[in-house]
Amino acid sequence: MKIAILHGPRDLKIEDQELDVNQLADDEVWVKTRVSAFKIGTDRGNYEGADQVPGAPGYPRWVGDSNLGIVQKAGSKVTRVKVGDRIVTRAPHQSEYIMAESESLVTIPDGVDDEDAVYAHLYALSAHCYHKAHFRPGENVAVVGVGVLGLGAIALGPLFGGRVVGIANSPIRMEMSDRMGAHANFLYNDPDLEAKLDDFTRGQGIDLVILTANPWPAFRTSMQIVRPGGRVSVVSLLGRGEPPLDFNPLAMELFYNKGTSLIAVSERAGYLYPNAGSDPYNTADRYAWDNIADHVVSLMADGLLEPSRLITHRFHYSEMVEAYEMAYHREKNMLGVIFNWQE
Repeated sequence: MKIAILHGPRDLKIEDQELDVNQLADDEVWVKTRVSAFKIGTDRGNYEGADQVPGAPGYPRWVGDSNLGIVQKAGSKVTRVKVGDRIVTRAPHQSEYIMAESESLVTIPDGVDDEDAVYAHLYALSAHCYHKAHFRPGENVAVVGVGVLGLGAIALGPLFGGRVVGIANSPIRMEMSDRMGAHANFLYNDPDLEAKLDDFTRGQGIDLVILTANPWPAFRTSMQIVRPGGRVSVVSLLGRGEPPLDFNPLAMELFYNKGTSLIAVSERAGYLYPNAGSDPYNTADRYAWDNIADHVVSLMADGLLEPSRLITHRFHYSEMVEAYEMAYHREKNMLGVIFNWQE
């Protein structure tokens, strides 16, 4: 099988590795990949050798974690899927693989396009930004950082009952935010940003900021625009690959005086809901990861959510290095990227 392996900064290779599919365990599934999605922010940081993410593997390491494939074979005790099912998993960029049934997977129903479904787990993370912050319908939400993850939050916000504004760093990203359903869009450096947000919220202020961008200036913008007593839901890796700070991120005027709540979009959400233990993939837990992803897929099946709208580039897997280099050079017109694994 083919797999993308990163040997060091900007040293990505597509390699051949052995995969024995003849000796499946009772609880294992053999999957052949059709498409995988490129998470530009996280994957680019790994590719360029930015600060190590705690818990991430060292070099050489796999890359990617949004994989859609077809079940080829299933062990005798597998009950969640059957041969022929399309599933989305957290598997890396690779042509085929074997996984345990207990690992994260979501079955995709007929009628949902591959290029939408492959974003199920990424959009589950976008949804988690709302769940973890205890979002309530009717709130005003600003999404700071209009990449794939931020656009997922923008697309989901109106479906959840929020009024959503995108805060972007370029007109191209503002246009994409508009296409994904934002009620309004502004540039982060607009000198009239605060006045425009005040008008957008009818003086109520931004209740929840969803921060998906890593740079510290994006954090400062988030802290400045949230209303007193509001929340900032942080799903970015703040400061990763950034120069040293030139301001205090928790200055009194940004944090204490405003009574702002900073929320890390990590671990499970919803303490009011059944909790089945420490396993985030245990579907007995109401807000387990796969349950959130399954809800996202149901919105796709209903025609309410179309992540494929944000796809700007499609590559064969053999062109993966070219795609990573484009991301490394921060091409502004690059957003949704799909790798096709079919020969």
